[in-house]
Amino acid sequence: MEENRPDPDDLLALIHEEEAKSRMGKLKIFFGMCAGVGKTYSMLESARGEKKKGKDIIVGYVETHHRKETDSLLSGMEILPRKKYPYKGTVLEEMDLDSILSRAPEIVLVDELAHTNAPGSRHLKRYQDVQELLNQGISVYTTVNVQHIESKADTVAQITGITIRESFPDEIFEKADEIELVDITTEELIERFRAGKVYAPDQSKEALQNFFRTGNITALREMALRIVAERVDQQLRQYMQRKRLPGPWKSGVHLMVLIGPSPYSGRLIRWAKTLSYTMGASLLALYVEGPRTLTEAEQDQLNKNIKLARQLGADYITVSGGNKVRAILKVAQKENITHIIVGKPRHRTLISMLRLGSFLNRLVRHSGNIDMYILGSDVTTDTSYRRYLRPPTLKSGISQYLLSGFLIALTAAVCYPFARYMGYQVISFILLFVVSILALFLGIGPIIVASSMAALIWDFFFIPPSMTLTVAKPEDILMLSMFFFIALLNGVLTYRIRRQERTASHREEISDALYHLTRELSGAGEIGQVLETAVKAIRKYFTLESTFFIQDGHHSLTYAPRPDTQLTFTPNDFTIASWTYRNQKKAGRFTDTLPSTEYTFYPLPGARIRPGVLAVKHKSRLTGEQEIFWDTFITQIASSAEREFLDELAHKALLLDESDKLYKTLFSSISHELRIPVTTIMGAADTLLTDDHTPESRRKLHEEILIASERLNRLIENLLNISRLESGRIKPKLDWCDVNDLVSGVLENLQKETLDFTIETVISPDLPLVRLDFGLMEQVLHNLIYNATQHAKKGSTIRIKVYYDAPDFILQVMDRGPGFPKESLPYIFNKFYRVEGSRSVGTGLGLSIVKGFVEAHNGTVTAENRIHGGARFIVRIPSPKPDLNALTTEPA
Repeated sequence: MEENRPDPDDLLALIHEEEAKSRMGKLKIFFGMCAGVGKTYSMLESARGEKKKGKDIIVGYVETHHRKETDSLLSGMEILPRKKYPYKGTVLEEMDLDSILSRAPEIVLVDELAHTNAPGSRHLKRYQDVQELLNQGISVYTTVNVQHIESKADTVAQITGITIRESFPDEIFEKADEIELVDITTEELIERFRAGKVYAPDQSKEALQNFFRTGNITALREMALRIVAERVDQQLRQYMQRKRLPGPWKSGVHLMVLIGPSPYSGRLIRWAKTLSYTMGASLLALYVEGPRTLTEAEQDQLNKNIKLARQLGADYITVSGGNKVRAILKVAQKENITHIIVGKPRHRTLISMLRLGSFLNRLVRHSGNIDMYILGSDVTTDTSYRRYLRPPTLKSGISQYLLSGFLIALTAAVCYPFARYMGYQVISFILLFVVSILALFLGIGPIIVASSMAALIWDFFFIPPSMTLTVAKPEDILMLSMFFFIALLNGVLTYRIRRQERTASHREEISDALYHLTRELSGAGEIGQVLETAVKAIRKYFTLESTFFIQDGHHSLTYAPRPDTQLTFTPNDFTIASWTYRNQKKAGRFTDTLPSTEYTFYPLPGARIRPGVLAVKHKSRLTGEQEIFWDTFITQIASSAEREFLDELAHKALLLDESDKLYKTLFSSISHELRIPVTTIMGAADTLLTDDHTPESRRKLHEEILIASERLNRLIENLLNISRLESGRIKPKLDWCDVNDLVSGVLENLQKETLDFTIETVISPDLPLVRLDFGLMEQVLHNLIYNATQHAKKGSTIRIKVYYDAPDFILQVMDRGPGFPKESLPYIFNKFYRVEGSRSVGTGLGLSIVKGFVEAHNGTVTAENRIHGGARFIVRIPSPKPDLNALTTEPA
């Protein structure tokens, strides 16, 4: 039971996969061996059946080739007009992708999935249009022939002798939700051609003589049937693996195909993909960097091969190392590879024969328990002796060869006059030293030339007898042989060390760049700093100008021009950026989607939030390793941008949470405080209107209305004051004031509240004038005294003490109430805070207003418990002593 328990990670991945698929449209492929089997007819029949069930179906693009039976199925169907593109004096018609997206049907019919779109279209291929429709939740019915599957194109070309120009990635076929095989017999198909039901009679005759021969059709039919059978088998294996059902299959098969800059690597990749599909195995493409620098043509071919491997769904890795076999096997062991697929060498040269065992022999010998697939070529190989005499290709350039020969000759010429004094043995060391020095700067070819020339020159000019290639002494023969091999070995090893050092340095530069980028991005405190850091890093490490389109929180892109860039964008560029953001695929220059612009647009991926789009002005297409470095760079930038977006969302969520709490507290407090005075006013007013009253009762009712109104007015003033404090609009108007006037004025306003208390006022007789805002401080003292009357016992003493302690003016209000619990002292000045267990009086804003007004004077207010019971509030406000002379001479 324990062994059959599902892996939680697998279950989570399955749930995420199903959720992603549920948001996408469904792809149904009508699949056949070739044209004429009835794929379009079957697609229209199926669509009409779904339309009868109430499905919303439209025709995006259907090519009937004017067949009457097929045309009749279009009657009654909604057909969207095609979009026209002028091209070289003619007009080409294509599917109107934007109209379909605006119409948003349930199902759209799109014929000929592998079709190449007209120049000027959004995408290069029609399958890319279909992918965009699927991403927007629109289901698609489409048609496909077997020869248009990328991995089958070469095989079909071998069978028919015709190169297939239009194809689409295998990944789309593999991920289709449903595949319906449309199949007829070979004889029936040929009969349809002869009857002119597929092409016009003249075209049908030519097709039957070339592509549609009996043998070709039979082979294509077998291939189509086999593909469908393999798909069914793969679906069964996936179902059994998801359900953890025991089966007889062999699990854990992992394939690795070795690719390079050869044009034949494409065929190798397609065959490997077919094998991986058949075996239900994962596929990894590996390129091992060699010692030499690739030419521009080779680099372009390598980029095409890498792109093809990715299109076919293979992972890709680039490694470098002095020992190619060791590098391959190291990756194979790390990635748990079970099978290695490699192409057979197309020719052998003299240099390859001199090596200690061919590359394939060494790879097979050291592969251990890894199975090997060695694929041949359909191109005839030269078997004559001339294949071994083929000269090696010069990669270092003729100038390096001439320079190496010239320096060896120059060294010999300089040493020749001194040979009789130094001895010919010393000359060999000098020549050996020069060869070693050359290895630090030149390629391996020039080093071999230099070693050979040094040995020949040393023999001819210096070893007795001189001016001949004859060597008289046996020990000189041994020395000459050792000289040649030591010079050659020393030069080659020095070159390899230099190459490895250059490769390691390059890798270190990449690692250092990523480290610095990560460190700088981690220190960015907001999204603007992240983007500024990213733009500078791209300019520094790639010498490219770039900018960002950032989403505004509502999945719409915004662009703010940067002062340090000269990039300008047209409305069409904004459209491409929006498309890139919606579909999370790169577009623009050097891509197959909207390549007419001068910018390349990259989506910034995110696990939870898609931050936006990066626009870059590339000078040339990125190489394989540069593209990997670039993708890693973008991922780091996107992660940092997403982090800032998430932080901002978390901050907003916190504010919303605090706002919600504040709302609940405010509503609870104010509703209570409003209800009491409003109820009092309404009751007293109603009583006055309905009954006859004596003057005394009428006076009492008026008094109740006045008290309730004052309470209501006090609540409104507190709310207005707290609003002014939080908005930052409180600015004290400081002036010289007499504290006696301040205290007497407040006590006069609070006569009713203080009637049941003994008020004791202690004001220092030498108290000078103090500089403060009289109105604000009046409110401070009013709130403190009123707070004391609400909590102290009636009949107790409320003491007000005022004195000057240079350079501060100090005001204290003391009562003999219950005081504060020790744990409540840090919070009593917070808004809406009430001491637990105390009677509910007011909204809890009075002391908060006191604190705000005091701090507006740059002062402090504290609260403490008195020793014998009660509370003490201490207000301390800085106020310098006034210059009396200046005050008396100041004009009125």
